[in-house]
Amino acid sequence: MNLRGHTLNKILASTLRRVGLVFGVAASLLFSGCASVDGKFPPAPASATSGDYSYIIGAGDSLNIMVWRNPELSMVVPVRPDGKIAAPLIDEMVVQGKNSVAVAREIEAQLGKYVRDPVVTVIVTSFVGPYSEQIRVIGEAARPQALPFKQKMTVLDVMIAVGGLTDFAAGNEATILRSADGAGKQYSVRLKDLIKRGDVSANVEMRPGDVLIIPQSLF
Repeated sequence: MNLRGHTLNKILASTLRRVGLVFGVAASLLFSGCASVDGKFPPAPASATSGDYSYIIGAGDSLNIMVWRNPELSMVVPVRPDGKIAAPLIDEMVVQGKNSVAVAREIEAQLGKYVRDPVVTVIVTSFVGPYSEQIRVIGEAARPQALPFKQKMTVLDVMIAVGGLTDFAAGNEATILRSADGAGKQYSVRLKDLIKRGDVSANVEMRPGDVLIIPQSLF
């Protein structure tokens, strides 16, 4: 081999070593960054809701107000965006943030000015709930949206409602931001294991106000 060829071989070998070193460092940083995601948050508890939960009325709900022996005062009314309702003999009343029993008692108090011993029953017929109670899904869901909370609702129920994961979702890196546990406590959930692999052990209950965050995969 002549001197020129030997020099070219040395330059090529040196360049390959440098490229390999750069690739190795980049890969190390990338995988160490991915590893830091795993275990960053504690797993979400399997059971989250309490047995004494009572549905809270929100804007967009519909209320069926029934006044015993007074059908002319009985009707279905919508809860307006300002959280109030209006009906005959009932001044504008704030109902958002209250349960149906509390609203019934307040209506009885107002009707009592005009009707002797009114007996009122309030039934919620359309459910939206207040914003503070809704389940929000953001990130790599097929249809990110806000959902009304239901007792014993699980992350599987939520994923069915939003159409599952996108092709770009990092399902096992998803988290639940739970304001009910204080100042934004966050838990990890294994959505890929649950949805793609059918691992029901990854299914966990939701709480009112939970935010499900689904990040995008790096690969």
